[in-house]
Amino acid sequence: MIVKPTVSELLKFAKNRYELVIATSKRARQIANGSPVRTNVKEESPVTLAANEIAEGKVKIIEPEEDSK
Repeated sequence: MIVKPTVSELLKFAKNRYELVIATSKRARQIANGSPVRTNVKEESPVTLAANEIAEGKVKIIEPEEDSK
């Protein structure tokens, strides 16, 4: 369970909870697969590491470009 940063703090970086969950899970998956960690927080959980990276501004949440059809 994530205690710090709080969901309220993380929502400052996302439009809504759905976007936050998707971004956090994608980054956590990257970390679990060996991507370098960008935070100095001493934690084993990829989800907590991903959340801290977002809170520290080291990972940005971007919107995918829509297809122009």
